Amino acid sequence: MSLKSISPQAARQLLEQGAVLVDIRAADEYAREHIAGARHMPVDQLGGGQRPFAEASAVIYHCRGGQRTLMNATALAECVSCEAYMLDGGLEAWKRAGLEVETDRSQPLELQRQVQIVAGSLVLLGVLLGYTVSPWLFLISGLVGAGLVFAGISGFCGMARLLRVMPWNRRAGG
Repeated sequence: MSLKSISPQAARQLLEQGAVLVDIRAADEYAREHIAGARHMPVDQLGGGQRPFAEASAVIYHCRGGQRTLMNATALAECVSCEAYMLDGGLEAWKRAGLEVETDRSQPLELQRQVQIVAGSLVLLGVLLGYTVSPWLFLISGLVGAGLVFAGISGFCGMARLLRVMPWNRRAGG
């Protein structure tokens, strides 16, 4: 069994007929913005033979842009005994189609975006200071790059761990 792709408009019609919409993103992503009525079940909590949507006539999975859903399609399809779909283009396509989302701007940005902002800022700062103050300050950019490579290889991101405990991130739902 695999997931069939479904457009936002067709998904909306299916939801009106009783389908279940499942948001597979992380808690911090869901807390900031989600489709009204979507059940939040992060992808890492699904699978393993469990069938949390036994009562559903159809299930529609989505993430931000569709890639996570596509990458996990087989495991997600195994969680249901009914028709299973993936929202083509995810939350971003839902918004582009003019469909409503619930947004809570008081929630912090997603952790991944925070890492991108901090890492990019540190690289830029290192380059600027390297040219204007001392060539030794290019090391800032080099260390950030090395940290990102290490995070990609090992799955451990020290910057994300540090950002996760910052005061502004303690309000996210996870």
